[in-house]
Amino acid sequence: MRVEWRAALDQFRTEVSGQPVAASTFSFAIQQRYAASDPRSMPALMQLNAITQETFAGIRRSPVPVLLPFDTAAWLEARQNGSADAANLARYQADFRPADVFHAGLAGYDATFSLAPGAGDGMPSRTFAKPVEVQITGSLLVYDLADPASGKGEPVKSLAAQYPDMRRFIREGYVRYAFSKFGVPYVVSVQCLDSTPRARRLACREAYPVAERFLKALRVAGGLPSQPRKDIASINAERPVAISGDFTYRASGDIIARTGSRRQSGRSDNTAYSQIRFPLVRTPVAIRSQSFARRDKTTLVGGVYPWRDNFCEDRSFNVGQCASGFGHQGQDIRPRPCAAEETQEGCDDKRQAIVAVRDGVVIRAPRQQAATLLINTRTEHIRFRYMHMNPSAMDTDGLLNGRRVNEGEQIGVVSNYLDRPAGTSRHLHFDVQVFTRDGWLWVNPYTTLVSAYERLLHARGREIGNEPVTAAAIAHILPEAVRHDPHEGGEN
Repeated sequence: MRVEWRAALDQFRTEVSGQPVAASTFSFAIQQRYAASDPRSMPALMQLNAITQETFAGIRRSPVPVLLPFDTAAWLEARQNGSADAANLARYQADFRPADVFHAGLAGYDATFSLAPGAGDGMPSRTFAKPVEVQITGSLLVYDLADPASGKGEPVKSLAAQYPDMRRFIREGYVRYAFSKFGVPYVVSVQCLDSTPRARRLACREAYPVAERFLKALRVAGGLPSQPRKDIASINAERPVAISGDFTYRASGDIIARTGSRRQSGRSDNTAYSQIRFPLVRTPVAIRSQSFARRDKTTLVGGVYPWRDNFCEDRSFNVGQCASGFGHQGQDIRPRPCAAEETQEGCDDKRQAIVAVRDGVVIRAPRQQAATLLINTRTEHIRFRYMHMNPSAMDTDGLLNGRRVNEGEQIGVVSNYLDRPAGTSRHLHFDVQVFTRDGWLWVNPYTTLVSAYERLLHARGREIGNEPVTAAAIAHILPEAVRHDPHEGGEN
């Protein structure tokens, strides 16, 4: 995107003009001796970042104007006057609590705020039992998917003056507000249930006033101009030259017959969305269905263990990339059990290591059984989610919002946690989201994982067709309990 920084500066000047003490803090004169892409050409922005950096660490890294529900002028004036209220951030954030997540990088920024039940003057009474999280992303990069649902939505009359091109729509379990400002796409979203209100689930209509309160409070909080970019060429994921003797996989989209929602088939997607490190350490592993394993008639020959896509398997989760609009959202990865001799050497089936697939920042609140890894670089704005790890163990290990991890760093072990311990079979659910003009959308990680596994093996796999493979079962790959999986249902 080509960012309109002068427009952002003009808006910021308007926002602080009503607070004389704050306005006098900033120098709005344009420094013509510097190029427009040089931050020194707009000293007011540099001054703004120096102030908001205290609350939103790293804000100056954003190459797009950072919009947050933070009234910098009012907060700065209170602090300069020595008011005790300056320490109460919610007072300057439209009653939203201090940010749960704020991360800025070379692609843009991501933030999550929450509004506690009962907070906020003039808000309607609500039935939900926990704080409502509101997410915002502004990005220099967008992923352009083949997406028939893209660009839809309805205008929001109460916000039309502030955001003329705003669209409100419900996608993949979130109500979303998409708009452009300063030449940049932004999306604000709230997770919700597209149905009538329930005691412990927020209905999307209940989320509207929360999101709109957030949107009305958005102000320019930081960010700095950067060198303009040309179009970024596609990056080909590396593939080994050597051929693996035993790694085989079925094509993307080739799910088990009649296991898609409404009996739809899978969706072929041969994109490797990122060059990642494979999320498990020990090999071999298998990508296979956890819910419909008994329907898969494929048998195995010796060391051959074909993988099979399960992204669009039947689930109640919204997935726009699947033909029916519903699917699994990701891929189920089964670890290899320890052999007898490995057990004697300390191998433990219940302690199979899971690692970070890239350098990134963790998004995870306490007690959640899912952890998301956010990647924000010059060429990528992408998220990877890990599910079914033990929440208590992750809390103890400090795998929480804002933690930075390095590629290959252990972040957990394969477990069987769903809503409770032993709520599913022992496996890792792994999925991928990319940022689009409709916000964060699920994409099929299958090819990305095939590519990563080849690099882990230092050998290229072989794609097999629909022909049956006959011979011995996979006793050395999967234990008896997994080969005859009793969990036939709708877990993720």
